[in-house]
Amino acid sequence: MRKIRKGEIIMVRECLRLTDEDLSSIGQQRVEWAWRKMPVLQRINEKWEKTLPLKGIKIAACLHISAKTANLARVLKAGGADLVLCASNPLSTQDDIAAALNVVYGVPTFARRGVDNDSYYMQINAALDTEPHLTIDDGADLITTLHKERPEQAKLVIGGTEETTTGVVRLRAMARDGALKYPLVAVNDALTKHLFDNRYGTGQSALDGILRATNYLIAGSTFVVVGYGWCGRGLAARARGLGARVVVVEVDPFKALEALMDGHEVTNMTEAAKRADFIVTVTGDIHVLGEQHIPFLKDGVIVANAGHFNVEIDIPFLASLAHKRQTVKGDVEEFTLEDGRRIYLLADGRLVNLACGEGHPVEVMDLSFANQALSAAWLVSQRGKLEAGVYQVPREIDERVARLKLAAYEVEIEELTEEQRAYLASWEIGT
Repeated sequence: MRKIRKGEIIMVRECLRLTDEDLSSIGQQRVEWAWRKMPVLQRINEKWEKTLPLKGIKIAACLHISAKTANLARVLKAGGADLVLCASNPLSTQDDIAAALNVVYGVPTFARRGVDNDSYYMQINAALDTEPHLTIDDGADLITTLHKERPEQAKLVIGGTEETTTGVVRLRAMARDGALKYPLVAVNDALTKHLFDNRYGTGQSALDGILRATNYLIAGSTFVVVGYGWCGRGLAARARGLGARVVVVEVDPFKALEALMDGHEVTNMTEAAKRADFIVTVTGDIHVLGEQHIPFLKDGVIVANAGHFNVEIDIPFLASLAHKRQTVKGDVEEFTLEDGRRIYLLADGRLVNLACGEGHPVEVMDLSFANQALSAAWLVSQRGKLEAGVYQVPREIDERVARLKLAAYEVEIEELTEEQRAYLASWEIGT
């Protein structure tokens, strides 16, 4: 294991942790604006200020540093937690929010947009230096760094939570290999997370990022969605809603059939590449737009990624084909091939919704972060009772989040009668 030396810690704090007070006031305005549309977190906050379920608990959270995340941080702190934040992606930090967290809200935040890979992991290690009792992760970089580089710290950890599909896949792989050292809650698998955040959040925010970066028209275009999980479903639906001809690429026959019956064209990546005006990868896998497909891309295609890591597009291979590479607009990079075709890559293949936009809408993150907060408190309540492994969000937490959201919308739902409950629990009653 390699601990960060004292001098390195000072460098992290001075060079990576923002102290710009001018930025912090702008960030505070955005945090307060988001708070208005986070009624579930507001209700948890009101209760936790009195009950302090996280009192004395140190938390290290590796998340996208956005206004919504800042409000989760405020709730965790209201619950008594000693919290430190670091970024979960080099291009997803909003610097004004990081400044506000440090200066206004008193949450040590090691994050700056656009850092290199070494600095990114120094931020993670700075957070781990606090020796947390709980980890909160988005993509599992914090968890895997602790397990690989600082394994003796695992004995101090009560448990952790993971926000994303990609992160949960990594955790389950660790569990299968016997490498996981403490219990993790798969927040991504909660119904109030993946049914809403992944579908409505990714669908809207990925398109928002693409539009901000390009200002190009979606209507009438051929829009290729690579991957038809919950995120891909949402993205395809929103692209079609804007008038695109949506083409879906899938490896899973069931998801491919679902996409077909949802009204989309389904084909393989090579054929899709020949016609695409936009290609967005959202699979969580490596090189789904790879060397066997890139040579077929047509001139002027916009290529982006809405998956967690920037490995879905084989960028090194694309660069090897280009005789010229240049940034032409903000987060838009142009690769000119030998035959004159131009390929446009957004945000270095990183999360387009956060790198080019503001991430998921506030309302869906209210649900996801409520699950994060309540799962963290549940892990503390279960201290010493859980073995290392990946756990589902308890049903009562998931349902509580849904009911709180419905109450915020002033929606009343029906309740089963005793007769109905008895009927559903019986087998004797027939026609």
